[in-house]
Amino acid sequence: MADSRAVLISGASTGIGRATALRLDRAGWRVFAGVRKESDGASLRADGSARLRPVTLDVTRQHTIDGVHQELQGMLGDQGLAGLVNNAGIAVGGPVEFLSLDAYREVMEVNYFGHIAVTQKFLPMVRRGGGRVVFTGSVGGKISNAFMSCYAGTKFALEALTDALRLEVAPHGVKVSLIEPGAIRTPMLARVEETKDELLDAIPPEGVPLYRDAARAALDGFIEFTKNAVDPDEVAKAIEHALTARRPKTRYLVGADAKLNAFLAWILSDRVLDFAKRRMMARK
Repeated sequence: MADSRAVLISGASTGIGRATALRLDRAGWRVFAGVRKESDGASLRADGSARLRPVTLDVTRQHTIDGVHQELQGMLGDQGLAGLVNNAGIAVGGPVEFLSLDAYREVMEVNYFGHIAVTQKFLPMVRRGGGRVVFTGSVGGKISNAFMSCYAGTKFALEALTDALRLEVAPHGVKVSLIEPGAIRTPMLARVEETKDELLDAIPPEGVPLYRDAARAALDGFIEFTKNAVDPDEVAKAIEHALTARRPKTRYLVGADAKLNAFLAWILSDRVLDFAKRRMMARK
């Protein structure tokens, strides 16, 4: 299907971003897939059509954002962008008392400030193209768990960002959506199980008697819970809807676990939720 619509996707090397790039490519979009490594770009080119174009984009490096902007401006001109998908993300976990400020700052740089930097740079192109902006958040932006303050904090921040941006650009005809997945089968998720011992060993000696058993229980519970994780293409499907539907949703919960957690966060008090979470961790 021939289609001249252009979309830029950050974090397209693996997981949700890669699935979205390939899905939109199959639908005829002109996809600019942001990757950090040449090998990831080559892999996308091998699986996509001639329309799919990997671009080197690190959302924490302004010069790469500027470089991609210059490249797309030269290629698209007045056409602009029909879609901007802010998807790049990383995750770090640990007890608040001992997780370094550098870790908090690194995750916030990628998951929050990076999305702001990309959006600020490309919003004029989106406006010119009558396009839409989509952010990949998480149900972790609605409900946080022990040892996940670093990651969840960035996703809570995205909730506020998208609410504000949606109001600001609505008069310009730009629609904004937030995707809130639960557990998704991605390399990021797989690394949690692979690095479980490493994550536990990162707790310093003085923190071991305070947090190690609870952290182990939380990790075991998370790993067990994610055995029913859904395919990244389910998220890509939601992103495609957000980009193409006449009336896209402002928020898309993806996965049964995401819907359940969002419902529990809405209906239960903090005290009851805390009690339930502590009981689950105690049983491990």
